[in-house]
Amino acid sequence: MDTKEFQKRSLISIFFSYFKPHKNLFILDMSCAFLIAIIDLSFPAITRYSLYELLPVNAYKTFIIVMSIMLIAYTLRAFFYYIITYYGHTFGVLVEADIRRDLFRHMQNLSYGYYDKKRTGQLMSRLTADLFDITELAHHGPEDVFISTLTIIGSLGILFTIQWKLTLVISLILPIFLLVVWYRRYEMSKASIEVKEKTAYINVNIESGLSGMKTAKAFANEDLEFEKFNESNNAFKASKTRFYKTMGRFIATIEFFLCILPATVILVGGILIMKGQMNQIDLITFSLYIATFITPIRKLSNFAELFAKGRAGFVRFVNMMRIETEMPDAPNAIELGRVKGELDIKNISFSYKKGIKVLHNISLHVDPGETIAVVGQSGGGKSTLVKLIPRLYDVDEGEILLDHIDIRNVTQESLRKNIGVLQQDVFLFADSILENIRYGNPDATIEEVVLAAKQAEIYDDIIAMSDGFNTFVGERGAMLSGGQKQRISIARIFLKNPPFLILDEATSALDSVTEAKIQETFDSLIIGRTTFIIAHRLSTVRNVNRILVFERGKIVEDGNHECLMEKKGVYAELYNTQYFNQ
Repeated sequence: MDTKEFQKRSLISIFFSYFKPHKNLFILDMSCAFLIAIIDLSFPAITRYSLYELLPVNAYKTFIIVMSIMLIAYTLRAFFYYIITYYGHTFGVLVEADIRRDLFRHMQNLSYGYYDKKRTGQLMSRLTADLFDITELAHHGPEDVFISTLTIIGSLGILFTIQWKLTLVISLILPIFLLVVWYRRYEMSKASIEVKEKTAYINVNIESGLSGMKTAKAFANEDLEFEKFNESNNAFKASKTRFYKTMGRFIATIEFFLCILPATVILVGGILIMKGQMNQIDLITFSLYIATFITPIRKLSNFAELFAKGRAGFVRFVNMMRIETEMPDAPNAIELGRVKGELDIKNISFSYKKGIKVLHNISLHVDPGETIAVVGQSGGGKSTLVKLIPRLYDVDEGEILLDHIDIRNVTQESLRKNIGVLQQDVFLFADSILENIRYGNPDATIEEVVLAAKQAEIYDDIIAMSDGFNTFVGERGAMLSGGQKQRISIARIFLKNPPFLILDEATSALDSVTEAKIQETFDSLIIGRTTFIIAHRLSTVRNVNRILVFERGKIVEDGNHECLMEKKGVYAELYNTQYFNQ
């Protein structure tokens, strides 16, 4: 289903759509549930038959045969419960896994800007905690409702044939009970949604606290971080306490009605016996049937709790799936082949927030293979410009053409396959060096990965490590130096081999010696590629084809190093300031 279908369809329709791929397991589960209900209904009826027909005439042989049949039936019942427990839960897990798969895929399709506003912990909660209860709801929900309904209706039908007056009294109590349970379920549902929200909140703080643990230690701010954690932990505790208070009222209500039912049977049945309208055998049968559907009633009450929790998670899932990406591919978007790298930017403007422009009416032409440096004070719009080229954001006005094709008319995947991006904040996955380099081309062979490592001048460092290419890099590459992380990210780009390259302050976090070494690698990387370099240290871009100087979202100067120095404008001032401060 796409986003539009999620927006149109009801919750229950969406929920049951996930049953279809696993319908055989579902049918097996429900068939076993049906047979269990039949066995449960048969025992009181067979007991009544034995008490009326077999015991009074001492029919030992028939009685033993009947009881043997019941023993076999209960053996089968145990086997059916094994099937329900194993295959039923497997069915629930498969449904949950499908939901999680669709949610993760949907998250991937959301725009780059969406993640500027959302915390990782919140999204983690959507993928984990919110979906845990869906397994139980998918498995036990239909099964419990089916068994319970069948058993209760079947029991009442049989009881009406035995003594309609007593059955009528029980039938009047049950609707009251179910209405009260439904009302309590609504209370629990609201409380459960609050728990899910607070769980997401505490996940955000845990994720932030763990990610920033080293910084907290460096600033000796452990107490401050503990206070933040404690605040979210207390909020979670309070919401959980309110949920269990609601659940307590729910359970108390159920237990009250479950005690009322057998007491009512004895009271009304005793009166009917004294009036001669009923005998002890029928009273025993009634008691057995009441015991039979007390279990289904408990299942219904458990379902109400399960439904409250599962629905809370499922509602949050559906709400997420109904979020539309801000930048979908055009309906007739074309697949972009390997480009030459000619870029035309025509009168573009852009703002992150409506009414506050970051870029103002920028136009630019770049020839294939040309190297462009983008410099200027922080906040001038340099990084914003290069984020628009791979269409991480959409321009408000104007257009960007790559090889004379508007980038809004091509698929985002094919566009980004043509563009390699190196950023200041290198992200490495908690995996081996091999897999981190191979991320540039997941289908690459070992030989191609080794070649990329050599091109990035990281091969010797890798071979010197104890596990070579299989060395684990740690969380975000914590086991490596800054220069090693940067070279691995360069190796990724060599492996990807894109015709268009963006270096977004890729060396600004490194020391001068390491930067100088990596600069040599960059020089070989950019050969034959259209390249944009955002640079903080102007000494590193002296030899590029052109330098664009940004100021307050506009290009104020455009030329090579010598030309701009002769102008004695903004660039010359920036360069001289850096040179004399060294």
